[in-house]
Amino acid sequence: MRSFTRAFALFTFAFLLLQARAAQNDSDFKPIFNGKDLSGWSGDSKFWNVQDGAITGKTSVENPAPHNTFLIWRDGKLDDFVLRLKFKLIGGNSGIQYRSKESPDYVVGGYQADFEAGKDYSGILYEELGRGILAERGQKVVVGSDGAKTLSGSVGDRDDIQAAIQLNDWNEYEITARGNHLVHRINGRTTVDVVDGDIAHASESGVLALQIHQGEPMKVQFKDVELKRLKLQNRKKIVLVAGRPSHPPGMHEFNAGVQLLDKCLKNEKSVLSTFYLNGWPKDPTAFDNADAILFYMDGGAGHPAIQENHIEILDGLAKQGVGLGFAHYGVEVPAGKAGEAFQRWIGGYYEDHYSVNPMWPPHFTSFPQHPIANGVKPFSNRDEWYFNIRFAPGEKGITHILTDKPDDQVRGGPYVYPQGPYPHIVAASGRVETMMWAKQREDGGRGFGFTGGHTHANWKNENQRKVVLNALLWIAKAEVPPDGVQSTVSDDDLKQNLDPKKRS
Repeated sequence: MRSFTRAFALFTFAFLLLQARAAQNDSDFKPIFNGKDLSGWSGDSKFWNVQDGAITGKTSVENPAPHNTFLIWRDGKLDDFVLRLKFKLIGGNSGIQYRSKESPDYVVGGYQADFEAGKDYSGILYEELGRGILAERGQKVVVGSDGAKTLSGSVGDRDDIQAAIQLNDWNEYEITARGNHLVHRINGRTTVDVVDGDIAHASESGVLALQIHQGEPMKVQFKDVELKRLKLQNRKKIVLVAGRPSHPPGMHEFNAGVQLLDKCLKNEKSVLSTFYLNGWPKDPTAFDNADAILFYMDGGAGHPAIQENHIEILDGLAKQGVGLGFAHYGVEVPAGKAGEAFQRWIGGYYEDHYSVNPMWPPHFTSFPQHPIANGVKPFSNRDEWYFNIRFAPGEKGITHILTDKPDDQVRGGPYVYPQGPYPHIVAASGRVETMMWAKQREDGGRGFGFTGGHTHANWKNENQRKVVLNALLWIAKAEVPPDGVQSTVSDDDLKQNLDPKKRS
């Protein structure tokens, strides 16, 4: 009797443990459709709306689709993830695009988890506007570097899997993408398992979109759309967050700036970067698999990183080892709770009336032995280089990266806001000041502050780019190349993605 009781107790404990793990796993999923409207999604309004709490796409004889048309998720992009949703299809063919590329007029090409009203294509992996069918239902496939497809096994009988799919009714689709390993499941049954080794065509990141297929009238619905991001296995993920427009053209071009940095990181195989524009991301999963985050934005009392519960969110990420970086006005927050948070995360912050923000050309001529300085050569440019940063007491773990001695004209000049001169700045004549610094946190995480970046044209300077790109790799705990991150920026690159701002 005792042995039975003990065995039952162990069984109960194991069952509860599995339930707890499942609940914890489920909590990692976050909804990306609100069940009310198409906020965060965009498509041709002639075909897409919300009905009965579900995303609904519909064509008719009177309103046919001129081509395959898509509803695109705008709040983020997909890299490594698990997506699950429920779908119902009446007539025609549809699918879920992931890690895909967008073209004009709501056209999307790339990986597609297919489903249809018939019995041939549901569950397959199809590459829209690309390589066509990569795996039939029931297949395990390896796509070689030469594009050749090899059948490596089976995940089940195609007809048995089809029999578990309810026609004209709700079904659950789950898509898992981890590196180049792609798996589809419908109603809990694996439908395909693909390893895509065709580097020339395989996609690591891209848009999520829902399809209406050209042809016969159809109606498709989606609900309970939930996303869980997965930690990248062989690369580090860098998330770049831009602030909203605030200054005349050429200044505080945060949106253009993060897209430029993202472009410069594309050749670095050790990292995968993505960006969010116009403030704190609307994507609830934006930071869930990040290794490093850069905030390049306006700061002060309205700094997005200190609004609502964002300090607590970033504290939690920092405790997980996520690197944090802040650039230009983004290093300024009010003293007190926000300032103390910045001292924890990156070692210091710009404090109003204590720090100072003149336009001047520091000369950065010597650098510390630190990975952020790898390959950086002496440089100078005129910009709003802040200094007299409020560093944490004792400056533990802080390395000063970009330093120079402002002359007395810079220290005493009126070209600061609020207008100077500031007596404590003037009194420090001859002191070396810091314009960029890095912090190795005691929790194992890393951070940096960079006070330049006011003037967009200065990103043309190779060494300014390099020191920031190096810093992004370093806080992500990726290896910084001995000669630093190599990148090129043309005059045309600088003109891309500029904010449509009025001159003041």
